[in-house]
Amino acid sequence: MQRIQPRAYVAGEFTLPGDKSITHRAVMLNGGAEGEAIISNALLAEDCLSTCRCMRALGAEIDVDGTTLHVKGTPRFRRGRELNCGNSGTTLRLLTGFLAGKEIDATLYGDDSLSSRPMNRVAEPLSLLGADVRTTDGHAPVYVSPKPLHGAEVELSIPSAQVKSAVLLAGISAEGETTITQPVQSRDHTERMLSAMGADIRVRGNRVTVKKSVLKGMNVCIPSDISSAAYYMAMGALKGETLCKNVGTNPTRTGILKAFDLLGVEYKLLHQYVSGGEPTADILVKKSSMRAISLTAEDVPSMIDELPLVALLCAFAEGESRITGAKELRVKESDRIATTVELINNLGGDCQELEDGFLIRGKKQLSGGDVNSYLDHRIAMTGAIGLLASERGGNLYHPECCAISFPEFFDKLDIKLY
Repeated sequence: MQRIQPRAYVAGEFTLPGDKSITHRAVMLNGGAEGEAIISNALLAEDCLSTCRCMRALGAEIDVDGTTLHVKGTPRFRRGRELNCGNSGTTLRLLTGFLAGKEIDATLYGDDSLSSRPMNRVAEPLSLLGADVRTTDGHAPVYVSPKPLHGAEVELSIPSAQVKSAVLLAGISAEGETTITQPVQSRDHTERMLSAMGADIRVRGNRVTVKKSVLKGMNVCIPSDISSAAYYMAMGALKGETLCKNVGTNPTRTGILKAFDLLGVEYKLLHQYVSGGEPTADILVKKSSMRAISLTAEDVPSMIDELPLVALLCAFAEGESRITGAKELRVKESDRIATTVELINNLGGDCQELEDGFLIRGKKQLSGGDVNSYLDHRIAMTGAIGLLASERGGNLYHPECCAISFPEFFDKLDIKLY
C-alpha cells in the first residue's frame, strides 16, 4: 500500500523510459536476425526482460549495459525450449508467431495472470498458415511444433497489434504471400521494424502483405513510451504544466493526443524529428478546462492502453462522456472496464460500466479515496494520477505492479512533482 497526497500544482520536465512495444520488438527481431545490433534507451521493465530471457533461451546473445543492449542474433533457434514469458502477453503472442515454421518444439508459459488471458486468438489465425500451435483450453501454456508454413489470407475481426504481429512474424517463415486485413489500423511498430530489417513487406491501408524473408540485425534507438508519458501529460492537463522529452509520436500510437483534442487539452509538439523510422517529439501540456467526449470502436486501437487514463480525465471534464467499442479491455491484466469504473467511483466520480466501455458524468473535482490496482500496472498508474489530482488523496493498494512497464514511475513522481 502507498499513501498518495494530493498536489495543488504540478510543474516539471520528464525524461521517460523507452517505449515498451518497440523494445519488445527490437529485442525479439534482432535476437532472431543475422548479425549484431545495439539497442539504446531500451525499457528494462519486467515484461521486456521476459522477452530478453526467452530470446537468450533460444540462442541469442544479449548483454546489458545500463539501458543499452548488445544483441547477437541467431536465425536458427535452439530446439526443445521451455520459454517463461512472465506476465508479458506481448512476449507470448509475438513469440508464438515467430517460432512457427522454425523447425523447433517449444512450450511458452507465464504467471497466473498471463495464463488467464486468451491465446486462441493467436493460435487460430496461425493455423491458417499451417502452423502447429496448440493452447491449453484456449490459454497458456502454448505448444509450438515443427510444421512447414504457407502463405494465407488472414482477416482479423478485432484490430490487435499483437495478433497481427504474430501472423507477420510467422509469415516471414512461410512460402508464398501472407496478407492480413484488419477493420481499422492498429499499431504498426512491427511493420516498420520488419521493413527496416530487410523483410519483404508492403502496407496498403488496413492490409499488410509479407513474404518469406531473412532479417538483418539493425541498431535501434528507442523513443520514450507515449503510454508512460501519458500519465505525466495528464498531470499537466489537470494540475499545471509538464514537458515530456523525446516521446514517440507514431500515428498509430497517438490516440491520447486525439483524446486531448476532443477534451480541449492545451498541448504542443516541440522539436519534432524521426529516429529509426519512428517519429518523436517533446510534448508540452498545460492545465486545461475539459469538456465531455465520445469515443467509438474506430478510436480505440490507437489508445487502448491509455483508455483508463482517458476515462479518468473524462471524470474531471464538464458533461457526460461515452466510450464504447473497447471490449478488448476485458481481457487485459485485469478486466479494465470493471477496474476503471471502480477506480473512478472510489475517488468520488460517477462512472457507469457498459458492456464495451464506460459512461462517465464529469465533475470539477473528485474527493479522493482508496484505489485497488488489482495488480494491473495501468490501473495502478491511473489511480496514482487520480489521487494526486483529488481533493484529499488516498491509498493505492499493490503499487509494486508498476514495475511491469515502468519501474521508475513512483521515483519520478517524488523527484519531479512539487
